[in-house]
Formats: sequence, structure tokens, C-alpha cells
Amino acid sequence: MTTGAPGPTAPAGRRTVHLAAHFPGVNSTTVWADPRAESQIAFSSFERLARTAERGLFDFFFLAEGLRLREHKGRIHDLDVVGRPESLTVLNALAAVTDRLGLAATVNATFNEPFELARRLATLDRLSEGRAAWNVVTSSDAFTGENFRRGGYLDRADRYTRAAEFVATARELWDSWTPATPASPYGVPRPFAHTGRHFEIEGEFTVPRSPQGHPVVIQAGDSEEGREFAAATADVVFSRHSTLEAGRAFYADTKARLARHGRRPADLKIMPGATYVLGDTDAEAQEHAAEIRRQQVSPQNALLALERVWGRDLSAYDPEGPLPDIDPDPAAVIAQGRVTDGDPLAVAARWRALSEAKGLSIRGTVIETTARQTFVGSPRTVAEALDTFVQREAADGFILIPHLTPGGLDDFVDRVVPLLQERGVFRTEYAGTTLRSHLGLPDPVRKG
Repeated sequence: MTTGAPGPTAPAGRRTVHLAAHFPGVNSTTVWADPRAESQIAFSSFERLARTAERGLFDFFFLAEGLRLREHKGRIHDLDVVGRPESLTVLNALAAVTDRLGLAATVNATFNEPFELARRLATLDRLSEGRAAWNVVTSSDAFTGENFRRGGYLDRADRYTRAAEFVATARELWDSWTPATPASPYGVPRPFAHTGRHFEIEGEFTVPRSPQGHPVVIQAGDSEEGREFAAATADVVFSRHSTLEAGRAFYADTKARLARHGRRPADLKIMPGATYVLGDTDAEAQEHAAEIRRQQVSPQNALLALERVWGRDLSAYDPEGPLPDIDPDPAAVIAQGRVTDGDPLAVAARWRALSEAKGLSIRGTVIETTARQTFVGSPRTVAEALDTFVQREAADGFILIPHLTPGGLDDFVDRVVPLLQERGVFRTEYAGTTLRSHLGLPDPVRKG
């Protein structure tokens, strides 16, 4: 049975835009000081954003994962995020209050086991009738691993080899049920056995195959290994390249890798994470964007960002004053659980050059170097920009990250989606029922 129906059809020669919603709540994206901001852990917040995304006919709702609370100077970093519910549990609850919206969970392939995670993902896929997705992430840092392992941690070089075998094993399990027949509407479980470098398991899988066959697999890494993993394995890439030229280069490189894995360009969707700020005019939107950035990077957050690069206690510095004249300590780790900013000395050199060139304070430099508004303008300007990225093959769509929780998508759905529909590049109704049908992805070929 084919359920991966074609996605929305754009006018001849035009490519369709795919949209997804990222629930914010980590880093400095969310403006918690805004009186409209609500809880990042209450189910009502997840439900509101998901319902808005479904009203906007988005492909899927995306949840990140936090396996350990981040720390700064040995203390919980309560300006970042404190508390985050487990993603699959939240999405199972959202399956009951949504009908068509895809439900994507970030789940770590380093700190889980294939049978148990495949079972949990298959359960979400069954309960939602074919709307589940798995964002595969890896980790090798001992800080996170302390919550999971007795003894050593996975070597960094083995992260993607384990993840590739993990995904392949999960797919073996999802394929282990026979096709549905009138006599067996869910199929029949068959014995499976997997022997590999990282896993050796056998038995019978417990959950029947879903209407879309397998959950959609998303990948978010950008390293050489990550790109190759995506080309070989993923259905969607959550990229970080949000400028037109960087996006076009990443898009061309990643799509070109598909052929050597026997795949077509249409088999993989590339969707950068993107933020937006709207105004009635472009000038008004720019004013809003500047105000939002100052709210996101408070004086305290600016100093914390500086300390992460310098690896030193810099609390005595004035955030509205100049950058420190001392060098970073490359060997020091002052923040745990965050992605590093790269070589501290090189980052400091870039920040100093920018600060001197523009006369920026510490806070101004952090705002300038960590700006998060990808698309800023009137609804018509933003709709045109999104469409341009897709038509020029810098992306197949976007995973939107609003700066307000949980009402941050309201204005986009009300003001930008209708303009994309007017341009004929975004659906006016869901054409299918599964996430694969929304994305225009082929059904997985059953193996075994």
C-alpha cells in the first residue's frame, strides 16, 4: 500500500515550500521577559503551538531534547532552561489533540538501545496513524554521559557508526511484521536477528507497522560524517545554514551525496532552522528585531556568553563596557552541556575585531555575533524571501523557531501563510494523512 502521496503541488516550474514548527525554550531564543511568554513545560503550551502549526497546515511539530540540565560555573544555568519534559511522552499526548500534524522527537542514538527506542517510536507512529518522526542526534561528552553509563563513554569517532547501525537496526525491527491482509489487518510478527559491531539482538518486535511504514528520520549534524550519515540514512536534514549562499552550498553538497547511496534528490528534504520577525512595514519589523535581540541578550546573558568563550569568571566586567584585554583560557571549561563556540582564541579575535570596527560593547558584540532573526520584514517581504530560498535551492523549507512561547507562530500563520498560498507554493489543505505524504517522501521499501 502506498501512503507516501505526493506533497502539495506548486505551479509548473515552481517548488513547494515545506514548513515545520520548533517548540522554543532553550538557549537565548525565547524572550521570557515578554508578558505574553508562558510555561515551557506545561502541556497547554505544547498544545497551543501544535494546534497553531496544524491550523497553518505545517508538515510537523519538532521537539528538541535535553538529557542533562546545563551548568555554568558548576551551577544550573537557570537563564537557559530549567526542566524539560521527555519528548516522546509529550508527542504521544499531542497525537490525541491533533489530526494531521507530523510529530518529531529528538532522541539520542548514543544513550538508548535499538529495541526499546524502536518500540517507543513505533508506538507514537501507530497512535498518530503515521505521523511520527525521529530526529537522530549523537553525543560523546562525558558530562551528558554521566547520567547514563557506568564506566567509559562512546568514543567521538564511533558516534555515527553506532547511530547508523542503530537506525538500520530500528528499520529491521519496523520491517519485521508481515504486510497487512484482510485476515491479519495489522500483519503478523516474524522473528528477527541482528548481529553487528554495536548491537546483537533477536526476538520478535512488539508493535505492528504503521500506515507510513517507518517513522520519518531527521538528522541535524553538519560535520563531514553528519552530511554523509544524512545522505545515506535521513529523510529530512535540520540544517543551520540560514543565509542564501551558505544554504545553496550546503544544499548542493548534501544532495550530490545521495546518488552514491542509490537515492534521488527528492528522497531527502533540507529544512534549515529559521527565525522571523514581522512588522506592518519592513522598517517597523527591523525596529522589532532590534528590540527582541536586546531582550534575548540581557546584560547577564551577555556576560555568560563571554565567559563561555573566555573560560574565565568575568563577572566584574561591565556588560556595556569593552571586551576584556586578557586572552581566553583554551583549556578551561566554564559551561557544561552546550555546543562549544569553536577555538576560543579565534572566536575572541573575531569578536575583538568586530567590537573595534563597530565600537560595540560586550553586550553589543554578543548581540551582533549571535543574531537569530533569519527573516525580518513585512509579511509580504518574509513570504517572498522564504519562497526565494526554496526556488533557488537553498532549502526545501524551514523549521521555524518563534521567539515567544507558546504564541509565537500566531502572526506567521495568520499573515505569512496566506501569502505563500497566494503564490501557489504552499498547500491550502493536507493532501494525505501521514507525515511522509506531507513531505512528499516515498514509502520505505520493506526489507526481509
